[in-house]
Amino acid sequence: MKVYNTLTRQKEEFCPIDDNEVKIYSCGPTVYDYAHIGNFRTYVFMDILRRALQYEGYKLKHVMNITDVGHLVSDADEGEDKVLKKAREQQKTPWEIAEYYTNVFFNDINSLNIQRPEIICKATEHVKDMIEFVQKLLEKGYGYETSDGIYFDVGKFKGYGKLSGMNIDEQIAGARVEINPEKRHPADFALWKKAPKEHIMQWPSPWGMGYPGWHIECSAMSMKYLGDFFDIHTGGVDHIPIHHENEIAQSEALTGRPHVKYWMHGEFLLVDNGKMSKSLGNTYTISDLKTRGFDPISFRYFCLNAHYRNKLNFTWDSLMASQIAYYRLLNGALMHKKGRVLPNSIMLTKNFAEEFREAINDDLNMPKAMSVVWNAIRCEEKCPAIFDLLVDFDRVLGLDIEKAEEKIKEKEMQKEIYLDGLDDGTKKLIEERESARRKKNWKVADEIRNQLKEKGVLLEDTPQGVRVTLIGGGKSK
Repeated sequence: MKVYNTLTRQKEEFCPIDDNEVKIYSCGPTVYDYAHIGNFRTYVFMDILRRALQYEGYKLKHVMNITDVGHLVSDADEGEDKVLKKAREQQKTPWEIAEYYTNVFFNDINSLNIQRPEIICKATEHVKDMIEFVQKLLEKGYGYETSDGIYFDVGKFKGYGKLSGMNIDEQIAGARVEINPEKRHPADFALWKKAPKEHIMQWPSPWGMGYPGWHIECSAMSMKYLGDFFDIHTGGVDHIPIHHENEIAQSEALTGRPHVKYWMHGEFLLVDNGKMSKSLGNTYTISDLKTRGFDPISFRYFCLNAHYRNKLNFTWDSLMASQIAYYRLLNGALMHKKGRVLPNSIMLTKNFAEEFREAINDDLNMPKAMSVVWNAIRCEEKCPAIFDLLVDFDRVLGLDIEKAEEKIKEKEMQKEIYLDGLDDGTKKLIEERESARRKKNWKVADEIRNQLKEKGVLLEDTPQGVRVTLIGGGKSK
């Protein structure tokens, strides 16, 4: 098995530290808001990695954190804690905010068939470990105290910048770090923040009441459960230049040895070929997908059609295409389940199995793996052995192939309910567009089609007539 290591910038043969167990740490959510589909693309990547390793026979010890304190709104370690800010806006306690969004997050990953890591650890439950970590860094001369906290001195860690490949000055420009006159260097980052009396989330420490910095949380918790040196650390590419760079610095400063063997990062999800942003109103959630009638597994299928290290562009049309393809996959698998036993099925499945394993072992090449899946489905002779093979592949894919018949029936029921609820206004618009087309008033016809698309109704002109599809899985006519 080969994986791409961000640290060395090349594919490497995967050789775990322990032959029998792979130790993984994944950066989890900051639970102050709903996770969006860009976040979940990274968690789908994390899940495929888990499943591929298990498919190869490895046991896993996988840790994921829940950041429920310490993640400030600025890269410069300035501003409010994100959880605390949301709590004030919603007039709730930070604990209520964290609990609510944590529960929503786990409901969402369940709907995407994302396996839970073996260990889930909350930052607020490991503050003592973080304080001890900071104390040791101070003793080693890597930390210093200011009026507002304890900071890590990047100038004393010679390897700072090795993950991102940028020098310190470039990282400052990239992060838009503000100058704090008490810092020895503008890139120095907070290990511990001193809290004013009115600050709700704070704990006693040798430096007074306060709370941990965001970066120290991951280092302290990963070391607690996985030791000083472990196999794989995952996250999104946005974590490379600041968060993961800082993790390496503080962890290796403490131990004097490498912290992680393989750093693996998932690329961004674009929306309409642009950045996902709250200001643009395109930070869609799993709930948004469901509201439009999409099966969340269709989003998982969508993610599998691009390599995790390549940018992936999301549009509602592309998700619709993925949902159609996903249900075709289930139908194709079901046809094999109902097929007849073939004398050459063993050799047939063996070839597909070898191709599939070769794909996932090539740095999780899921597009190639999916092409193997479709080649198996397209076999002219339908054979139960192919269905069993697809179910075996699904240990990595996570597409509910074994439940194909159940999911197809469920979707058909949802389609009927959805169509029955089509309002009179929508039906009238469809009729008006047909009238405009008959009169060859293409401008009006196109305007109405775009208007219907916004309402979730997709019109496709075919030689056989107009095909009406409810975007998100509605019945076509």
